[in-house]
Amino acid sequence: MTVDATDKARAETIMRRLRAAYPEARCSLDFTTPFQLLVATILSAQCTDERVNAVTATLFTKYPTVDAFADAPIAELEQDIRSTGFYRNKAKNVQAMARLVRDRFSGEVPRAMDDLVTLPGVARKTANVVQGNGFGIIEGVVVDTHVGRISRRLMLTTEDDPVKVERDLMAVLDPKDWLDYSHLLIAHGRAVCKAPTPICPGCVLLDLCPTGKERTGEV
Repeated sequence: MTVDATDKARAETIMRRLRAAYPEARCSLDFTTPFQLLVATILSAQCTDERVNAVTATLFTKYPTVDAFADAPIAELEQDIRSTGFYRNKAKNVQAMARLVRDRFSGEVPRAMDDLVTLPGVARKTANVVQGNGFGIIEGVVVDTHVGRISRRLMLTTEDDPVKVERDLMAVLDPKDWLDYSHLLIAHGRAVCKAPTPICPGCVLLDLCPTGKERTGEV
C-alpha cells in the first residue's frame, strides 16, 4: 500500500479524535508482571478479556510463579482455564511456554521479538502486546480482530493477513502512536465500530471513514 502525506495526516487526525473519545484506553488484561501478561494474552485467543480477567484473578494466586505453571498437573491446569475456550491447547502452550522461560531464559520473559516468538503460543501479535505493555518496548502494532476490521474500514489497509496489516499501519502511523493505536481501536470497536454492524451515525471518525460515509450515504 502506497502511503503519502495526506494518508499520514488523516492517521494523525484519527489518533487525535480517538484519544479525545477514549482517554482511558489501555491494555484491558489484568497483570502485574510480564509473565502474567504473557499468560493472559495466550488465554485471550478467541476469548473476551473480561473472561480472561475473571479466570486469572484466581489463576495467578494458585500459580504465582513461572515454576508453578511449569510444574502444574496439566489436567488440573486445563480445568482451571476451561472457561476461556480451547483449554487443552492453551494449557499445553502455557505450560510449554513456562518451561522454556524457566529453562532457556532463566525464568525471565525475554524482551526481544525474535526470542518471544520462539515461545509456544506466541506469535507476533502476542509478542507486541508483551513488549509494549510489559516492557515499554514498541516495535510494531498489535493487530487483533478489532484493529484489522476498523483499519480496513478506515482504508488504512486493504489487507486481511495480520502481518501485512501491521506493515501498512507502521507505514502510515507515527511510531509514537503504535501502541496507543491498538488500545484506541479496541475501545472504539467495542463501543461503536462493531462487527458486523458498526454504529456509524455520530461516530467521531465518520467524515474520515470511507466505509462509514458509504453506509450513511455521505459519500
